[in-house]
Amino acid sequence: MNTKTKKAVVELGGSGSKNTWSKGNHDIDLYVKFGLNEYKNKDISSILKKELKRHFKPMILHGSRDYFQIIMENYTVEIIPIMNIKHPREALNLTDISPFHCDYVKKHDKSKEIRLAKAFCRTNKCYGAESYIGGFSGYVLEILVIHYGSFVKLLKGASKWKSRMFIGNRTDIENLNISKKMGPLVLIDPVDKNRNAAAALSYEKYNDFINACKKFLKNPKKDFFIERKFDEQSFIKKHPNKEIIILEAVTLNSKKDVMGAKLLKCFNYIKERFKLNGFNIMHSEWHWDEKKSAFFYLVFDNKEISSTARHYGPPASAKKGMQGFIKKWGKGNIKKDGARIYTDIKREFTKPKQYALHLTKNDRNIMNYVKLLLLR
Repeated sequence: MNTKTKKAVVELGGSGSKNTWSKGNHDIDLYVKFGLNEYKNKDISSILKKELKRHFKPMILHGSRDYFQIIMENYTVEIIPIMNIKHPREALNLTDISPFHCDYVKKHDKSKEIRLAKAFCRTNKCYGAESYIGGFSGYVLEILVIHYGSFVKLLKGASKWKSRMFIGNRTDIENLNISKKMGPLVLIDPVDKNRNAAAALSYEKYNDFINACKKFLKNPKKDFFIERKFDEQSFIKKHPNKEIIILEAVTLNSKKDVMGAKLLKCFNYIKERFKLNGFNIMHSEWHWDEKKSAFFYLVFDNKEISSTARHYGPPASAKKGMQGFIKKWGKGNIKKDGARIYTDIKREFTKPKQYALHLTKNDRNIMNYVKLLLLR
């Protein structure tokens, strides 16, 4: 830092500071702490950006306060401007509290247990608080291990979690804003009692974690900690005699979290379109290694569906609607199903691959989410 920013100091943060770094993790967090008195009314993000540009070509990431990313060899370094405060109540921004999270975790000295919890969640696909994942953040796992006392005690406790779980002082939980208590797990941040640390956790990942805990306790083995890359051929072999559609989605240029969120929306949109056209998806999943393409995998129980779809008319009580329905489709094409009438409509698509090709070539809504969609 130059003389204009002499009241700013750089400090290692995140898992590197807490000694909870996961194997294979190449992310480094650096806090640039600005003196509160000197910079309270200044845009510390702009000041830091100007300094970084003197030596690097940082990527600007937008959050509650802009921060920066630099790729150095195999490492992703995130540089986060914060206020140098003495107590969490002095925070001007949520990120200002981050060093207190580090202090809390280091004080309890459960780094080995926490690393086990992180490896367990990574392997069982429930790690990462990014919006497109909706899993457990590193800090949430750190709080949980400290709360329960060890990794195994966490697993035993989590295996008994109900559809919703509340952890923390009862008064603190009751005082939380209702919007912060919508998810499956309400976990009071021990550093900031007004925050649910697990607010980003989805029900899907919550349940995945509970099921993984139960499986491990029933049959503990090393496989629960060994993360394996997705293997397409193994996936195909697991679904013999089924129709498997593989779609390649080329991402738009954006930050990782934004790209991931758009990919997830695209994946869900495609599944919904298949269902609306009468196709039954037995199983679906998507994989992305944060490169330019993601892959969507859809498994269908049949290679072809019926050539017609049953289209029901309005309720019998809606006489005008009934008359309009009969007029539109012709009286000779109307049939009865109990108290309701319907007509059989010829499907435009009867094969999953046929409809997948149509999506890739004609559905312009796809372009809201990805640059290109290809049928493999």
